[in-house]
Amino acid sequence: MSKLQRILYVEDEVDIQTIAKLALEVLGGFTVKICSSGEEALREADAFSPDLLLLDVMMPGIDGPSTLMALRARPATVAVPVVFMTAKMQPEEVAYYKSLGAIDVIPKPFDPMTLASQVKRSWSLRNE
Repeated sequence: MSKLQRILYVEDEVDIQTIAKLALEVLGGFTVKICSSGEEALREADAFSPDLLLLDVMMPGIDGPSTLMALRARPATVAVPVVFMTAKMQPEEVAYYKSLGAIDVIPKPFDPMTLASQVKRSWSLRNE
Protein backbone atom coordinates (compact mmCIF):
# COMPACT_ATOMS: atom_id res chain seq x y z
CA MET A 1 0.00 0.00 0.00
CA SER A 2 1.54 3.28 -1.05
CA LYS A 3 2.03 6.04 1.46
CA LEU A 4 0.64 9.52 0.97
CA GLN A 5 3.52 11.98 0.82
CA ARG A 6 3.22 14.40 -2.11
CA ILE A 7 0.12 16.56 -2.50
CA LEU A 8 -0.52 18.89 -5.43
CA TYR A 9 -2.88 21.54 -4.06
CA VAL A 10 -4.66 23.77 -6.57
CA GLU A 11 -6.22 26.84 -4.92
CA ASP A 12 -6.49 30.42 -6.19
CA GLU A 13 -6.81 32.20 -2.80
CA VAL A 14 -3.37 32.99 -1.38
CA ASP A 15 -4.48 33.09 2.29
CA ILE A 16 -6.14 29.67 1.96
CA GLN A 17 -3.02 28.31 0.21
CA THR A 18 -0.83 29.47 3.09
CA ILE A 19 -3.03 28.02 5.83
CA ALA A 20 -3.55 24.70 4.04
CA LYS A 21 0.15 24.30 3.20
CA LEU A 22 1.12 24.94 6.83
CA ALA A 23 -1.57 22.57 8.12
CA LEU A 24 -0.63 19.79 5.70
CA GLU A 25 3.15 20.12 6.05
CA VAL A 26 3.47 20.85 9.76
CA LEU A 27 0.61 18.71 11.12
CA GLY A 28 0.46 16.11 8.34
CA GLY A 29 4.13 15.77 7.43
CA PHE A 30 3.29 15.99 3.71
CA THR A 31 5.22 17.64 0.89
CA VAL A 32 2.83 20.16 -0.67
CA LYS A 33 3.16 21.85 -4.07
CA ILE A 34 0.83 24.84 -4.43
CA CYS A 35 -0.58 25.80 -7.79
CA SER A 36 -2.65 28.99 -8.02
CA SER A 37 -4.61 27.93 -11.10
CA GLY A 38 -5.65 24.96 -13.18
CA GLU A 39 -3.25 26.14 -15.88
CA GLU A 40 -0.34 26.10 -13.41
CA ALA A 41 -1.36 22.64 -12.20
CA LEU A 42 -1.22 21.35 -15.78
CA ARG A 43 2.31 22.79 -16.14
CA GLU A 44 3.61 21.47 -12.80
CA ALA A 45 1.84 18.14 -12.18
CA ASP A 46 4.01 15.81 -14.25
CA ALA A 47 7.32 17.02 -12.77
CA PHE A 48 6.01 17.00 -9.20
CA SER A 49 4.45 13.49 -9.55
CA PRO A 50 1.88 13.88 -6.76
CA ASP A 51 0.36 11.02 -4.77
CA LEU A 52 -2.84 13.05 -4.36
CA LEU A 53 -4.51 15.96 -6.15
CA LEU A 54 -6.34 18.40 -3.88
CA LEU A 55 -8.45 20.66 -6.10
CA ASP A 56 -10.47 23.74 -5.31
CA VAL A 57 -13.72 23.59 -7.30
CA MET A 58 -14.30 27.28 -8.07
CA MET A 59 -11.33 29.05 -9.66
CA PRO A 60 -10.99 31.66 -12.39
CA GLY A 61 -9.92 30.27 -15.75
CA ILE A 62 -9.93 26.49 -15.60
CA ASP A 63 -12.09 25.36 -12.64
CA GLY A 64 -11.41 22.28 -10.52
CA PRO A 65 -13.56 19.81 -12.50
CA SER A 66 -12.03 21.00 -15.82
CA THR A 67 -8.53 20.76 -14.32
CA LEU A 68 -9.31 17.18 -13.27
CA MET A 69 -10.48 16.29 -16.79
CA ALA A 70 -7.27 17.71 -18.30
CA LEU A 71 -5.08 15.87 -15.76
CA ARG A 72 -6.97 12.61 -16.41
CA ALA A 73 -6.03 12.89 -20.09
CA ARG A 74 -2.31 12.66 -19.24
CA PRO A 75 -0.40 9.42 -18.57
CA ALA A 76 1.46 10.81 -15.51
CA THR A 77 -1.72 11.84 -13.67
CA VAL A 78 -4.41 9.57 -15.11
CA ALA A 79 -4.62 7.45 -11.95
CA VAL A 80 -3.70 9.95 -9.21
CA PRO A 81 -6.49 10.07 -6.57
CA VAL A 82 -8.38 13.36 -6.38
CA VAL A 83 -10.12 15.18 -3.52
CA PHE A 84 -12.13 18.32 -4.18
CA MET A 85 -12.34 21.16 -1.64
CA THR A 86 -15.40 23.38 -1.86
CA ALA A 87 -18.06 25.32 -0.03
CA LYS A 88 -20.62 23.76 -2.39
CA MET A 89 -21.58 20.73 -0.33
CA GLN A 90 -25.18 20.01 -1.33
CA PRO A 91 -25.69 16.23 -1.76
CA GLU A 92 -26.18 16.56 -5.53
CA GLU A 93 -23.00 18.64 -5.82
CA VAL A 94 -20.97 16.10 -3.84
CA ALA A 95 -22.44 13.30 -5.99
CA TYR A 96 -21.40 15.22 -9.12
CA TYR A 97 -17.79 15.64 -7.91
CA LYS A 98 -17.62 11.93 -7.10
CA SER A 99 -19.06 11.10 -10.54
CA LEU A 100 -16.06 12.94 -11.99
CA GLY A 101 -13.77 10.54 -10.13
CA ALA A 102 -13.11 12.30 -6.82
CA ILE A 103 -12.57 9.93 -3.91
CA ASP A 104 -13.83 12.53 -1.44
CA VAL A 105 -14.95 16.13 -0.99
CA ILE A 106 -13.65 18.27 1.89
CA PRO A 107 -15.84 21.23 2.91
CA LYS A 108 -14.58 24.79 2.96
CA PRO A 109 -13.93 26.60 5.11
CA PHE A 110 -11.82 23.81 6.61
CA ASP A 111 -10.36 23.57 10.10
CA PRO A 112 -6.55 23.85 9.78
CA MET A 113 -6.11 21.65 12.87
CA THR A 114 -8.00 18.75 11.28
CA LEU A 115 -7.23 19.21 7.57
CA ALA A 116 -4.31 16.74 7.54
CA SER A 117 -6.41 14.05 9.21
CA GLN A 118 -9.28 14.74 6.77
CA VAL A 119 -6.88 14.29 3.87
CA LYS A 120 -5.53 11.05 5.40
CA ARG A 121 -9.10 9.79 5.79
CA SER A 122 -9.83 10.69 2.17
CA TRP A 123 -6.65 8.88 1.08
CA SER A 124 -7.87 5.74 2.86
CA LEU A 125 -11.01 5.78 0.67
CA ARG A 126 -9.15 5.52 -2.61
CA ASN A 127 -9.32 1.72 -2.92
CA GLU A 128 -12.94 1.33 -1.88
